[in-house]
Amino acid sequence: MLTILFDGIAYGMLLFVLACGLAVTLGLMNFANLAHGSFAMAGGYLTVVLTSQWGVPFLLTLPLAFVFSAVLGAILEPTLYRHLYGRSHLDQVLFSIGLVFMSVAAIDYGFGASQQFVRLPEFLMGRIELGGVTIGIYRLFIVIICGALALALHLMLSRTRFGSRLRAAVDDSRVASGLGINVNRVFLLTFAFGSGLAGLGGALGAELLGLDPWFPLKFMIYFLIVVAVGGTATISGPLIAALLLGIADVAGKYYIPQFGAFIIYVVMVAVLLWRPQGLFVRGRR
Repeated sequence: MLTILFDGIAYGMLLFVLACGLAVTLGLMNFANLAHGSFAMAGGYLTVVLTSQWGVPFLLTLPLAFVFSAVLGAILEPTLYRHLYGRSHLDQVLFSIGLVFMSVAAIDYGFGASQQFVRLPEFLMGRIELGGVTIGIYRLFIVIICGALALALHLMLSRTRFGSRLRAAVDDSRVASGLGINVNRVFLLTFAFGSGLAGLGGALGAELLGLDPWFPLKFMIYFLIVVAVGGTATISGPLIAALLLGIADVAGKYYIPQFGAFIIYVVMVAVLLWRPQGLFVRGRR
């Protein structure tokens, strides 16, 4: 039971890192970027290439995956995304869905449709016992890394000058510009950081989730569920939602494998019936 709980926590932490960039862009920047999974796929495929073809150590590929996806986001934000900030969510969804299918076609052309695998180092493989609970070493590694990222992201958005500038730019970009805040630069850095987190999540999750050209479409619904259930007011909401959904998904597939895949949707419906705007919502001003 405790082993299943820990595996669910590890899965939830991974979902959080994959989805928190979407929570930032949708909740703070008010942009419905359904192509978020494409940045995760980019980080995952970079890790596959670096480890399998170039022999780069796995731990070194993690920051490289973050930087690669962040740079990709920094290129696409001013050239494509910025022109749709003032458009309706329907336009944003159609645009980002188009990017998803373009990325799927590009990866399928370059790497083929077969599933890719990441070579983990020996010290991250196997299982250990802690307090009588058998846990996977790699899952423990994911919990530690993702927990540290969640804490750092929360502090950055709530305690730093950049976080206050971002909130001001979102609340009223014209007033923020009048106060000397470079709104375009703030949005560029935020979008790039969110894309980088997705790339890091894709690199971490390639071994557990599998990696193929359809990755952005297969996990798009999971990202949206995390954001919808957790709300977009704080980082804590998506974190709690990801943990809840991860535990429910793992436990459901273990105890009732015939219906395990539907458990996560049952939890989503139950939470949204209870709190339609998610677990955490912004207070009215």
